[in-house]
Amino acid sequence: MPFYDLRCTSCGLEFNTSASIADRTEQKILCPECGSLDLDAVYKKAPGYIRSRKEPECPNRHLCGSGCHHAG
Repeated sequence: MPFYDLRCTSCGLEFNTSASIADRTEQKILCPECGSLDLDAVYKKAPGYIRSRKEPECPNRHLCGSGCHHAG
């Protein structure tokens, strides 16, 4: 089952819950604080880390040229 980040429009509680897609679309998820069914999705920014991955260089690149098959 997917996880949802939700905010209750009645009491303002933000929470994360696992529920079926049907429960979410049919508004069957209850606020754990006040029991309200009036919930909005909360969209959070995903952590943004970009890794620079440098391909290993062939130790014989001076012999292989651009068609080197030794690297990686």
